[in-house]
Amino acid sequence: MGSSLAPREWVLGLTAGQDIEGILPGLFSASSPPRGGRALQLPLANDGGSRSPSSESSPQHPTPPARPRNILGLPPPFFTPRSMESIEIDQKLQEIMKQTGYLTIGGQVPAWGQASGGGRLARAPWCAGAEARWTLQPSLFWQRYQAEINDLENLGEMGSGTCGQVWKMCFRKTGHIIAVKQMRRSGNKEENKRILMDLDVVLKSHDCPYIVQCFGTFITNTDVFIAMELMGTCAEKLKKRMQDPIPERILGKMTVAIVKALFYLKEKHGVIHRDVKPSNILLDERGQIKLCDFGISGRLVDSKAKTRSAGCAAYMAPERIDPPDPTKPDYDIRADVWSLGISLVELATGQFPYKNCKTDFEVLTKVLQEEPPLLPGHMDFSGDFQSFVKDCLTKDHRKRPKYNKLLEHSFIKRYETLEVDVASWFKDVMAKTESPRTSGVLSQNPLPFFR
Repeated sequence: MGSSLAPREWVLGLTAGQDIEGILPGLFSASSPPRGGRALQLPLANDGGSRSPSSESSPQHPTPPARPRNILGLPPPFFTPRSMESIEIDQKLQEIMKQTGYLTIGGQVPAWGQASGGGRLARAPWCAGAEARWTLQPSLFWQRYQAEINDLENLGEMGSGTCGQVWKMCFRKTGHIIAVKQMRRSGNKEENKRILMDLDVVLKSHDCPYIVQCFGTFITNTDVFIAMELMGTCAEKLKKRMQDPIPERILGKMTVAIVKALFYLKEKHGVIHRDVKPSNILLDERGQIKLCDFGISGRLVDSKAKTRSAGCAAYMAPERIDPPDPTKPDYDIRADVWSLGISLVELATGQFPYKNCKTDFEVLTKVLQEEPPLLPGHMDFSGDFQSFVKDCLTKDHRKRPKYNKLLEHSFIKRYETLEVDVASWFKDVMAKTESPRTSGVLSQNPLPFFR
């Protein structure tokens, strides 16, 4: 590390020699016990009750024979075995800390070469003297800046996700407008796992053009911040703005992007998203479509995930609601394929397929007891779009296709190559419709950590 860069301890608010576990207690699955020393010896209380010295020595009250004292010996904390989960959380945290306190943001440069979809393939240096990388972005190179949280100016709240709030920010050093997700740290192990999972996935997915890009992270005593590229809006809000179905040609491009993002997560990182829904599909005025919000993503073990509670009930696959074998409640990436199918029906028709249900329980009951929803024939959808959605919503997960099969579907093949001007369509919709937010403007609530 060059002399011009501040030490990582300063960026995190650590002083020399201070224990990381002391400054970041909320990001560990359990507080570490005190170090060193002998085993703690705790005598069990005597059943005879409290006696004064005078009564015990009195001749009228002879001292009873000594009873053996049971000693509760606790093993030295240093040798307390740690769970694999705790070790994995620590390892993730160490990786994340190496990248904390910097923002790596793109800027416009002349093109090095033309790539499909209007993007340019540019050889982009991290900074002078550092390694270079090739990246598929619209004429971007990437520059790394040392930064702290007060280098960001708050421009207002954009919304909220699984883990926390999202703010629109300006990076004062360059003027770049970015999105920053703020996640409150706590002693809750499940919340900390969500924070770390979200961080872990976005930091490792910099080479996927269909996943929202992370520019850097900041960790304070109370919060974790993820700086991300600013997208226009999500598919759910877009549907509400339009109050109409989204055209098939746009959904075709959206489907290609989301299937490729999910396939990338599974193949490269062994991750299942588990929360595929319109609010986690982002679009912008450049025509980009990306997947976001990885707080409840899960690790696949032998291509299986095991947690039943994660995700939104409205988009949950039947095998997650009612596992065929309750003793082995595992499922695979085909659960996300079902969620994608439900999302496509909702966006293509403008209505959630289970819209008449008043509770999650009603939705789950219908998912299990009724036939899967389909695209209605009277809305003039293409045959391959109807076929694709029908495949995604195959009730028997064993017959539901996985990503490699979906990528061979004629609907995907058509929209991989078909030219669709998503950017112009998106700008036109945003210009002609009003935001579903009641205020119509970004929240300007002051934040205590920004000047």
